[in-house]
Amino acid sequence: MPTALVIGASRGIGLEFVRQYREAGWRVLATVRDEAGAERVQALGAQALTVDVANPASVSGLGWLLDGERLDLALYVAGIIRRPDARTPPTRDDFDAVMHTNVLGAMQALPQVAPLVEAVGGTFAFLSTAMSQIGAVAASNAWLYRTSKAALNMAVAAAQHDYPGATLVTLDPGWVQTDMGGETAPLSVHDSVQGLRAVLVSLRPEDRGRLLHHDGRRASTW
Repeated sequence: MPTALVIGASRGIGLEFVRQYREAGWRVLATVRDEAGAERVQALGAQALTVDVANPASVSGLGWLLDGERLDLALYVAGIIRRPDARTPPTRDDFDAVMHTNVLGAMQALPQVAPLVEAVGGTFAFLSTAMSQIGAVAASNAWLYRTSKAALNMAVAAAQHDYPGATLVTLDPGWVQTDMGGETAPLSVHDSVQGLRAVLVSLRPEDRGRLLHHDGRRASTW
């Protein structure tokens, strides 16, 4: 039975990953921040691990929680958004919140999790966004979020060189009907995750370190 780790599984896309991989017969480990999140993932048959990716001390214990595991797939789904455009400077609190969750948490988790993925030649994927592409910037809305995800793309592309036995990628889920995406988004959570799972199955060696879209497109700009 293959094993997946979903980091940031309390709700939305992360919880849907848990649901779909469990339905596919996978063993799933899922990190959550609180008891309510633990109850949701446990109801799907997953094992809950309490980790707050915005808290460096909490993330630093992830390796201990995963001691002895071998992961066919790891997913870093945790992420938050702050929406002001470039006419409004980010507050220190907003900057710290977004960068800690979207970038620092991922960079802390990576060296703890990647060796467990590399041990079985697996995949470690990080949720990014099409809004992170520097060569295709259509607007400045959510510029702090855009910046954080561009930084995440670089962190993953650079780290790929240190874990050649694993495949590291970033994923664009599309505009999804979540708390972040809103009810008017064109993609359901189910369809987005279904598409991302198909992309993960189709990975090629040349995809390592790249941003991949939920519909199978490979990013041509950064």
